[in-house]
Amino acid sequence: MTNSWPQAPLGEILTKSEEWTDINPTDSYREITVRLWGKGVTLRREAAGSEIASSRRLVARAGRFILSRIDARNGAFGLVPDSLDGAVVSNDFPLFTPRPSRLLPSFLDWISRTRSFVDICKAASEGTTNRVRLQEDRFLQMTIPLPPLAEQRRIVARIEELAAKIDEARDLRQKAADETTAVLNATRRAVFTSCSLATVELQDVCSDIIDNLHSNPQYADSGVPCVRSPDVGYGTLDLEGALRTDEDEYGRRTVRGEPQPDDVVLVREGGGTGKCALVLAGQRFSLGQRVMMLRLNREMVIPKFFLHQLLSPVIQEEQIAPLSKGSASPHLNIAALRRFSFRLPSLPRQQCITAELDAVLAKVDALKKLQVATAAELDGLLPSILDRAFKGNL
Repeated sequence: MTNSWPQAPLGEILTKSEEWTDINPTDSYREITVRLWGKGVTLRREAAGSEIASSRRLVARAGRFILSRIDARNGAFGLVPDSLDGAVVSNDFPLFTPRPSRLLPSFLDWISRTRSFVDICKAASEGTTNRVRLQEDRFLQMTIPLPPLAEQRRIVARIEELAAKIDEARDLRQKAADETTAVLNATRRAVFTSCSLATVELQDVCSDIIDNLHSNPQYADSGVPCVRSPDVGYGTLDLEGALRTDEDEYGRRTVRGEPQPDDVVLVREGGGTGKCALVLAGQRFSLGQRVMMLRLNREMVIPKFFLHQLLSPVIQEEQIAPLSKGSASPHLNIAALRRFSFRLPSLPRQQCITAELDAVLAKVDALKKLQVATAAELDGLLPSILDRAFKGNL
C-alpha cells in the first residue's frame, strides 16, 4: 500500500449496523451468504420465519459492508448489492456502513479485494483450530490507506474502466471458444449426414454393450479408479480425479467385463448424459453408477471414427437429446441406444474421415490451450491493477 496517503483505522470510517428485525414465523425472508475469496454477497435461500432458528436477525442494507466472522480470513466479505437490500443475516455476519464524509463504498469494495485486506482480516482473527473467528474490536483497529474523496472517485473510475475492458476481453474469449466448438460440431454434422454413408443400428458395430452394476460402489482411500459421470468428458476420461475402490470391489464391479483399450465409456444418465471417451492403453478402472461401456467390433468400425460420430450432433442432438428432453434426470435407455442410427462407410473411408476430423480437433485443442493461457493472464490482470491502484500508481 502507498505511504503517501494517511492510514485510517477502520473504526473511524465504518459504523457498526445494529438494525435488527423480529422474525415472524408466518413471514418469508431472504437470507444472505458471503462467498470466499471476494466472490461476492449472494442469496443463500428464501425461507419462512418458522424455518429460521433465531427469533431475531440483522437486516442487511444495500451498500453496507458485510463480513463472515468465520471466513473473513478467507476473503468472505463484500458490499451488500441492491438486489439483497432488506435481506437478513445472523450475528455471525456483522454489517458496517461506510461514513460518507470519509469513505466511498465503491472504494472500500475494491480495496477489500486486495491481498492486503485479506491479511488484515487474518490478523484480526484468532481462536483454536476450527474455531477461529474475526475479532471485531481488533478488525476495527486495523488501518487502510485513505486518500481524499476526490482521489477515491478517480481511482474507482479508473479501476472500473480497466475492469470493464477485462470483462470485454473475457466475453470475446468465450465467444471464440463457443465459435470453435461450433465449427467442430458443424464439421462433424456435415461428415455424418453425408447421403453416401450407409446406415446401420449402433448395436451392429458393437461386439458387446456392458452396463454398470446399478449398485453403490464401496469406495476406499486408495486403490483402483472407479469411473463416475464427473470423470467423463466429451472425449476425455479423467482417472486422476476418480474415487477409488480396493481390488475386491474392482473384481466385483468388472464381473461383466474389464475395460479394454478402445472401449468407449458412455454416461447414460444424469446431467452429463452422452459424454463419452475412449479407453486408452494402460487405463485400469471399474464402472460406477450412471456409466456404461461399449465394446466395438474392430472388423467393422475404427474406434476414433466411432467416438467422433458418438460426439457428433447427429447422435448427441438428434438421438440422445430427444430421449432426455423434459426430464429432471435424463436417462439413456440401453434398448434405445442399441437402435441408434449409425453411419457406417467402408474402413478406408472411415480412415479418411477420422483423419479429417482429427485434424480439425487438433486445431480446436490448440486453440483451447491458448484460451486457457489467456484466461489465466486475464485472471491475473485485476489483482495487478488493484495492487498498483492502492499503491498510488494508477
